[in-house]
Amino acid sequence: MIEPGKLAHLEPGQKRRKLALTFGALERDIDGIPEKGNEYSYKTIARPDYIKKLIEIVIKDPELPDSAKKSLGEVLKTLPFDEKRACNLARNFLLSAIGSFPAEWDLIIAPHESPLDEEGLVKKRDFFPGVCVYAEDIRSPFNVGSIFRTAEAMGAEKVYVSPLCTPPDHPKALRSGMGCIETLGFERKSLDELPEDLPVFALETGGTPIEEFKFPKKGICLIGSEELGLSPQALKKATYGRVSIPMKGLKASLNVGVAFGILMQKWVEALEKLQG
Repeated sequence: MIEPGKLAHLEPGQKRRKLALTFGALERDIDGIPEKGNEYSYKTIARPDYIKKLIEIVIKDPELPDSAKKSLGEVLKTLPFDEKRACNLARNFLLSAIGSFPAEWDLIIAPHESPLDEEGLVKKRDFFPGVCVYAEDIRSPFNVGSIFRTAEAMGAEKVYVSPLCTPPDHPKALRSGMGCIETLGFERKSLDELPEDLPVFALETGGTPIEEFKFPKKGICLIGSEELGLSPQALKKATYGRVSIPMKGLKASLNVGVAFGILMQKWVEALEKLQG
């Protein structure tokens, strides 16, 4: 976080970038998933007042269109003051002025419960016991964070990563993970170190169509790298079977994070039918 007074000494481009990053950090702080080392900590000014001061700076930016300034002005006048909406609008207007765009992974389906209880403590996670994923050699930090975010949202218990997988605590992975990497945690293991009491299956081409696959009540889903898919050793480890997502397009290709999201939705549907 930066003191509002210091922003006056920054050149316009740097000021916009710093403000956009600060509003993003504030959004995560409001959600109760602050970035490590970037939590709101000013004692002399309340967070809502701090946000208002930053927005007043944004409104003075000559590069912002009048429509954006009007929207921000209305947010400042609206009671009760909606901190998150204010930060989100300001950040998006700044990104537009910079020539960037909001990240696709910032979509949150509302309404959603706060991760904090009435006392401000993190709530206990609800998950499907024994539902796990193993990320083998995923190189993209964005994909790593996306996998964690999907795993947490859909109720996976654990995430395992291979020895050559990009570190989940990589800054870009933490960014796309939106607090889910810290919430879930992870274990770095080789294929041979995975629990032997859980069925292991692979998400890979050439397997049983996902609509026909019989998902286990507990198990470990193996997902492979963006370029090569799963290794021969991983496919051999998947003794429970192989599941595939049928596709019609000419490329017949999905981002690994997207493919994992489709799989988790189907696995959860199967688990809920078993429970029902």
